[in-house]
Amino acid sequence: MAKKQTGKVLSLVVWLTGVIVSLAVGFAMVGGTLSLPWWLGGNTVAMIAGWVVVVTTLVSAVLALLNQ
Repeated sequence: MAKKQTGKVLSLVVWLTGVIVSLAVGFAMVGGTLSLPWWLGGNTVAMIAGWVVVVTTLVSAVLALLNQ
């Protein structure tokens, strides 16, 4: 029983860490802290990709919470 509970807690911690890192990277791309070289599209493509990361992370987090 304790092993199953430990697995659930570890799984939650890993999932939450992934969500936080994804949001941090997405908002850094949107804000301009992280950017792409000009030959990959520069700041415009980075901003669009950042918003894609933020939106899909939030949607997946909400769906994961509703699935529980």
